Amino acid sequence: MTLHLAVALDGGGWHPAAWRAEGANPDRLFTAGYWAELVLEAERGLLDWVTFEDSLGLQSSRPDALDGRRDQVRGRLDAVLLASAIAPLTSRIGLVPTTSVTHTEPFHVAIGIASLDHVSRGRAGWRPRLSARPDEAAHFGRRAFPRLDLADPAVTRHVERLFGEGADFVEVVRRLWDSWEDDAEIRDATTGRFVDRGKLHYIDFQGEWFGVKGPSITPRSPQGQPLVTALAHDALPYDFAARTSDVVYVTPRDRRDAATVVGEVRAAEATAGRTGPPLKVFADLVVFLGGAGRKARLDELDGAEFVSDAHIFEGTPQRLADLLLDWRESGLDGFRLRPGTLPHDLSAVTRGLVPELQARGAFRRAYETADLRGRLGLERPPSRYVKAS
Repeated sequence: MTLHLAVALDGGGWHPAAWRAEGANPDRLFTAGYWAELVLEAERGLLDWVTFEDSLGLQSSRPDALDGRRDQVRGRLDAVLLASAIAPLTSRIGLVPTTSVTHTEPFHVAIGIASLDHVSRGRAGWRPRLSARPDEAAHFGRRAFPRLDLADPAVTRHVERLFGEGADFVEVVRRLWDSWEDDAEIRDATTGRFVDRGKLHYIDFQGEWFGVKGPSITPRSPQGQPLVTALAHDALPYDFAARTSDVVYVTPRDRRDAATVVGEVRAAEATAGRTGPPLKVFADLVVFLGGAGRKARLDELDGAEFVSDAHIFEGTPQRLADLLLDWRESGLDGFRLRPGTLPHDLSAVTRGLVPELQARGAFRRAYETADLRGRLGLERPPSRYVKAS
C-alpha cells in the first residue's frame, strides 16, 4: 500500500534557529519566490500536499503569550493568500493553508478556501485552528481571554467552548461550500441567464456563536468540499476532528503510542456519531536528515534544546523509511513531516526519503489523480441541498 506523505512548511524550518543554519534564506522568508521554490520541490517529490502555518499572533516559545524574543523568526505571510499565489505555478500537489476559527468569520474563510480550490483546480485543503491566546484576542477587542492555565477549571471550560465554537465554524463553512449546486451556473448568453436561482440555497444556520443566512458568493468548487484537516493531541481535539475533518494529524511518540492514538481517534469517531468516511490519520514528525549533530548545532545556536509536541527524528532517509513503514503497521494512513530546516530537510525528503520508499514499493512514482480528495480515495460529495431543489 502506498504511503501518503505531506510536509508542513513554516518559516525557515521547525527548529527555532533554522533561519541561521547553513543554506537558509532568511532574507527571502517574506517573498513569494521562497515559498514557491519550496512547494515546487515538494511537487517534484510527488508529495500529497504541503501545509502552511498561520496564526493571529506572532510566533512565541510560550503557549499562552508573547515571549519577547528577537533571535527567532517572527511574522508570517497570510497562508490562504500565499497558497493562492503559488497555485498557478503548480499542477498536482495539494495546498493546505491554516486559518483561525476564533475572532474570524466563517463566510470569509469559506470563500477564500473555495477560491483556492478553483484557482488550483481541485487541490485545496484547509486546517482550522483555534486562537486561545489573550494577546491574539486583544487584536480584535471583542472578547477578553484568560491566561492559558489549564489547571484552572474555568480556563478548561473556556477552551471547551472555543472547540464548540470552532466546530460550528467548520459546519458553517461546509454548508456554504454546498450552497451552490454543481450546475447552478447556466451562462447562457442567448437567454441572458447566468445562474439558476433555484440552485442557490440559503443555509440559514443559527447557533450559539454564528447566524449565517448564505448562500456563498463563490460557486461550488471543483472538489465540492475541499479537504479539511485538523491537528489533535488529546481527547477534546480528537472529538473536534471527528466532528469536522477528513484528516487528523496526531503526535505519537513511537509505534505503540501510535496504535493507542489511532484507537482513541476511532473511539472519538464513534462517540461523535460520525457517519462519513473514517478519518485519515497522519502522524506528525519533525525531521533532521543527514549528518549527525545537525540538531545539536542548532540547539547551541538557539541556546536551548529543541523539544516538540511531535516525535523528533534524526538520521538518514533510509532509517526514516524504516520508521515510517514500521509505524504504518499501527493503523496510520500517512505522515506529515515537519522539516527541521528549510530547504535542506525538505530536499532530503524529496531526494532521499522518496526514492528510498519508491525502491521498497511503498510510494508512488507519479501522481495518479489531479484532485486532493481523490488522492485519499475520498469521493466528491454532492451538495446537501440538491434534494431541496
